[in-house]
Amino acid sequence: MAEDSVLLREGLVRLLADAGLEVVEACGDAEQLLRAVGTHRPDLALVDVRMPPTFSDEGVRAALVIRSEFPQTAVLVLSQYVEENYATDLVAGRATGVGYILKDRVADVAEFVESVRRVAAGGTALDPELVLQLLSRARRRDPLDRLTPRESQVLALMAEGRSNAAIAAALVVGEGAVEKHVSSIFSKLDLPPAETDHRRVLAVLRWLQRTEEG
Repeated sequence: MAEDSVLLREGLVRLLADAGLEVVEACGDAEQLLRAVGTHRPDLALVDVRMPPTFSDEGVRAALVIRSEFPQTAVLVLSQYVEENYATDLVAGRATGVGYILKDRVADVAEFVESVRRVAAGGTALDPELVLQLLSRARRRDPLDRLTPRESQVLALMAEGRSNAAIAAALVVGEGAVEKHVSSIFSKLDLPPAETDHRRVLAVLRWLQRTEEG
């Protein structure tokens, strides 16, 4: 375990011991943590994000080293705040035996201990606040969200296999207006003209994928 606050570190050691878990070494900085993991090869490393000397990202960088060099050791990161970039780096590539939770969650001892056991066993434990932020970011980045309501209607009708003329009839607009909407859809979905890709098919596939996920 690595936590620079002596009080919190000792409190976590006592809490985990009371739950029947063995803490083989409690560290105050990232360098000591890496040495301890190399020596003990523990089931899990419990790591604070911000540690000495700069109190920026030493902890999470150490966690990434552990993920890479000691893949048999699960990693559970504790953070004061939700920091999306750190969390994304942590789960990228291998979303097993990994966790990222806020320190406030430690107050619920039963839930915290359960998270520790789950991650050590190869599972995951992501803080609900982190999940909400990541989902929100994913929604913001979905190109389909750039479409206007009318463009979404046009794309939905395209997904039904209708031609521009049929779409114009269904929406009671001119075919030229539909062509402008279709062109805008291609632009917003980052589908430039290409010899090999059928943009209409690609746009429909993206729409259908969104529909299935919803």
